[in-house]
Amino acid sequence: MLALRPNCECCGRDLPPDSRDALICSFECTWCVECVRTKLPGGLCPNCGGELLRRPIRPAGKLTQFPASAERIHRPERCGGPVAT
Repeated sequence: MLALRPNCECCGRDLPPDSRDALICSFECTWCVECVRTKLPGGLCPNCGGELLRRPIRPAGKLTQFPASAERIHRPERCGGPVAT
């Protein structure tokens, strides 16, 4: 099940579970649309090199039973940096 992380790893912007501005890779690294457009070379995840896609929205009725993650990951040093190999 997706963790639905609460923020952009680059700028720290809040990305609530219903945000249409959240993008994720297959490892669930989470980025906002603005940072992907302006700071991430090639629109790829700088942590793994994976493709970034819009994060799906969990139905509100399921968030009680399956809540979004509260763990904030903020790595501004990765913004625009080389893709990890």
